[in-house]
Amino acid sequence: MLASLSWQPGIAGPSRSRSTEKNDMDAMQKGFTLIELMIVVAIIGILAAVAIPAYQDYTVRSKVAEGLSMISGVKATATETRLSMGRWLAHHNSYGVAYMHSIVGNNVSEVTILPAGHIAVVYTGDAAIQGRYIELIPTVTAGGVTWDCTGGDVEAKYRPANCRP
Repeated sequence: MLASLSWQPGIAGPSRSRSTEKNDMDAMQKGFTLIELMIVVAIIGILAAVAIPAYQDYTVRSKVAEGLSMISGVKATATETRLSMGRWLAHHNSYGVAYMHSIVGNNVSEVTILPAGHIAVVYTGDAAIQGRYIELIPTVTAGGVTWDCTGGDVEAKYRPANCRP
């Protein structure tokens, strides 16, 4: 048993070499420097500055799209009336649709049929579209009625792509 525990010259206990200590220092200093972290924060700030306005425009566009989807029944009624009677009626109530202030949504204050079959969707709720409207203008063709939604005073950037002037 004593033979296995022999003394070796030059080794005095559990000492460590200089190269081992240097490797330990390198392992402790791994991480990011302050300048690297500041660059990352600046990049995130720039991305946020671009993304937030784009997202706000997107949410307003979705509110405008809600109004246009709400009027599908009104468009169908106006189209059917025009094709069966051969003319547009003079007043919203003549078409037999709901009272104009009863066709409302979260972002729509009214939908009305104007003379010559034009349909107006008036928006509410968001400051960008508050009180503004989109006007759909019908065109009678041999096969039916097509609707152009480029009328009104809602800004082009808030309209669906097919409704931009």
